[in-house]
Amino acid sequence: MTDEIKKFYLKTSIYTNYSFYKKYFCESLPQDLKELTLLINKQYIHRTILFKEYLLNGKIKEEYPWYKYRSHDDILLTVPAIVSELFRLDNRGFHDNRKTADKVIITCRYSAILLASILKARNIPARVRSGFTPLADKTINCDHWLVEYYNEKSKRWIQIDSDIIEVEGNKNYDNTDVKNSLYINAAEAWLNVRSGKDDLNNYLHGSHIKGLDMLAKALFFDFHAIMNDEVSYLFFPVYIDEEKEFFNLSIDELKELDDLAVLMLDIDKNFDELRYLYRNDKRFHAINTPLLSDKDHLEL
Repeated sequence: MTDEIKKFYLKTSIYTNYSFYKKYFCESLPQDLKELTLLINKQYIHRTILFKEYLLNGKIKEEYPWYKYRSHDDILLTVPAIVSELFRLDNRGFHDNRKTADKVIITCRYSAILLASILKARNIPARVRSGFTPLADKTINCDHWLVEYYNEKSKRWIQIDSDIIEVEGNKNYDNTDVKNSLYINAAEAWLNVRSGKDDLNNYLHGSHIKGLDMLAKALFFDFHAIMNDEVSYLFFPVYIDEEKEFFNLSIDELKELDDLAVLMLDIDKNFDELRYLYRNDKRFHAINTPLLSDKDHLEL
């Protein structure tokens, strides 16, 4: 691990910028990582959990009014936005007894950028990752985001998760040191499927989206995240924004995605090459968003 790479992962993006919350992150939140992740987890409700608790079993209908947002994912894209909303809803900020109605409704990507921002504020190199984690039955891997931070004492990157705190039926699960067997990064998933080592049907985004094009987009989410550009899953690469575009890629273009994935298997070793591709390959860099479409990238 070079000092250059450490410094790079201390930098923030538009998404992880801790801004004027640096002092609060460093002095007012728990220093212990287990306590910190537990506290973060208590400030929000994952939108799929809200759906299950609100619509399917009716547990929190009285606690979370029908007229409140069902998801803040497309509103609170950045850490300053998330934290500001938490303070707006309850001026005590992060605390253990936040009311259900005063929680934000976000998913793992948003929890991950929040955790990464706090670690960066504390001068701990951190990077967000996009990949997959096995569901309870271990037959399907569902899309999931977490954080890697560099531990100076053990001289290694450690995976830490502030969204999945406990795994049902696994008493040995440690969310502050997630084992590789419980998390598959997007590059590994892509290459395993492309090589025939794994079944494409074993990977799922959200509750229903499958396919090689979904894996390609997950690869791009991870690529941008490791370049300190933690784009939301609402954003897509321009040249494969649509399904028909992806399935019209040539063999050579698919091979380019394979080559990118291989580089991403060892980020630190291939850091310079990855950063070069991010800065210079317009196809790998340019993205469409809910407000930006192909016509905004005509030069490509």
